[in-house]
Amino acid sequence: MAVQNPFFGKRETETFQPRHNTVTPSTVSNVSPSASAAVAAAAAKAPAESSGSKLTVGPNIKLKGVEITDCDTLVVEGTVEATMDSRVIQIAEQGAFRGSADIDIAEIRGEFNGTLTVRDKLVVFATGKVSGKIRYGKLVVEEGGQLSGEIEVGVGTATSARPAAAARPMDAPVPAVALA
Repeated sequence: MAVQNPFFGKRETETFQPRHNTVTPSTVSNVSPSASAAVAAAAAKAPAESSGSKLTVGPNIKLKGVEITDCDTLVVEGTVEATMDSRVIQIAEQGAFRGSADIDIAEIRGEFNGTLTVRDKLVVFATGKVSGKIRYGKLVVEEGGQLSGEIEVGVGTATSARPAAAARPMDAPVPAVALA
């Protein structure tokens, strides 16, 4: 006996409405007025930030062997093995990125392993681990964040910094560097 599936053969026109999760001070309860104002300001700012292209690789997703370009924001909650030239990368606590990335801003809460060139600002949070060849413009490392490998400051000024280092005599003491 053949059973006809009710989903096939039927043509229904269905329109999908995009989700707009807006937070207004009236929808937030039990929050102080200053926190409510901050939430409202963040909600007003969020659509402006998300106006560009955004790719999210969700938890338990593995994206391997790709080249990611023209993506304003990449959010990594799973595992990505790729080459990337973009604007922003955000690696969540459970996320991992392996490969090479040339970007403006990096926010690392999970793991990055490979070649990372950050033109503007690299932020490594307390749970973040960054290893490999790392070049950055500005650096912020929370207590507990880890950096290892070949690390250079100054993405665009690497060639101008070398002559000054070469001018220092070999037996001169090397200045100490403190990370705050």
